[in-house]
Amino acid sequence: MSNQHASKSLIAGTFARDAQPVAVPDFLQSDDVVRDACGVFGVHAPGFEVARLTFFGIFALQHRGQESAGIAVTDGSEITLKREMGLVTQVFDEEALTQLTGFAAIGHTRYSTTGSSLLCNAQPVLVDTAFGPLALGHNGNLINTTVLRRELEAYGIEFDGTSDSEVIARLIAFESHGRDTLIEAIRAAVKRMRGAYAIVILTRDKLYGLRDPWGIRPLCLGRLNGKNHVLASESCALDTLGAAFLQEVAAGELIAIDDNGPVFHVLTQDTHPSMCMFEFIYIARPDSRIYGQSLHLARRRMGQELAHEHPAQADIVIPVPDTGTPAAIGYAEASHIPYGEGLIKNRYIHRTFIQPDQRLRELGVRMKLNPLRESLAGKRVVVVEDSIVRGTTTRSTMKMLREAGAVEIHLRISSPPYRYPCFYGVDTCERKQLLAARMPDVEEICAHLGADSLGYLSVEGLSRAVNLPKGIFCLACLNGEYPIEIPTDLKVSKFSLEDLPEDEQLALLMPSV
Repeated sequence: MSNQHASKSLIAGTFARDAQPVAVPDFLQSDDVVRDACGVFGVHAPGFEVARLTFFGIFALQHRGQESAGIAVTDGSEITLKREMGLVTQVFDEEALTQLTGFAAIGHTRYSTTGSSLLCNAQPVLVDTAFGPLALGHNGNLINTTVLRRELEAYGIEFDGTSDSEVIARLIAFESHGRDTLIEAIRAAVKRMRGAYAIVILTRDKLYGLRDPWGIRPLCLGRLNGKNHVLASESCALDTLGAAFLQEVAAGELIAIDDNGPVFHVLTQDTHPSMCMFEFIYIARPDSRIYGQSLHLARRRMGQELAHEHPAQADIVIPVPDTGTPAAIGYAEASHIPYGEGLIKNRYIHRTFIQPDQRLRELGVRMKLNPLRESLAGKRVVVVEDSIVRGTTTRSTMKMLREAGAVEIHLRISSPPYRYPCFYGVDTCERKQLLAARMPDVEEICAHLGADSLGYLSVEGLSRAVNLPKGIFCLACLNGEYPIEIPTDLKVSKFSLEDLPEDEQLALLMPSV
């Protein structure tokens, strides 16, 4: 950050490349969930405490990332930034917020997919451009990060961290030289970027929001107090502030906001809307709306479809809390089996970084979930979960339910089998580690998990539940059809060639035509 008159940092810690990551205990790292990259937020509201508004905005988006949090604020002459490792409430207090004054701000909460969990990779990213300082927050994942970074480094550009988000910021800064407007620089950068991104940008005088041409990650626009404007990954953040939802930022669209309100710019006409289906299944909060649909109602319909496709004779339907709850309600509604609680979740589980001792580590899943024996003993139980990734935690949960007295366990998953890794901003492992890829036979998976029966929602049932055509979604993790072509080196890294049939290995290694 060379322009000290244009920006200042309140960052605690170090930018050293060899800085140690924050260690998250193993017992917090559930392997049966998919983790989104980040939540982004922006507000333009002269006369309001924008840092405080941003705090509550990213607090509402905490579920999208728990590794680091940051806020950048502009007062018209400089951008002030604070970012640290930890949850939003750990990073910001009253004293921190009082140092962040201005009329517009952006905020970010991060889960790493590209770039380790280090302070140097926390966001927003702050860089200098030909038009002054620029702060950027990014949700998603570029698939050509390495190529872009090498090109920029060849021009002598130095990097503080290892994230694709910093590559985006420095690419925009690079493209700003010799151009008349920042919008031209952003448009030029977008032409070179491949992958998923929902981005908020803050300059001295404006707030910007943009989405990639596939619209894989969500971003929406709201109005606050009738005249000010808010950008957020999800509409639940607008609700927290009492802002009215206006519209989703369209795929390939840029919104520029200043005192005169929002101005919309088309970055490219070549768009292919492909919203991540797992936003509907799991990632986004159930009180958010995407594509005009209530996610809570969509997940209830997933449960209803699941009950029609995979009925069971049982005494009670229980969710794996909290993400399985709407689908479990739907399953109970359609099956006429009573809904109840059978597992209690410790909702403070992510608020500690204290390592458990060996005895507690061996208890594993019980640190997060505890069974209600009085609800389970002697009962035939339908257990509804949103997805299975590796299956280790699910297997432990099945064992725990048995020990609590369940006589039958019928496991129902409100999504199709998760068989392929994501390259667009969701942190998933190599394909050989995905349970449904290792064991394509459902009966084999059922036996491995220790359930009496297992049923996954079909792709057709999922489409009926969301009440939208399949063609506007990315279903790559379910069917292997990636809307943005994946470079061979990235595919090889996650597809683990030695575990694939020979024809699939050849398909991956063949150069694109």
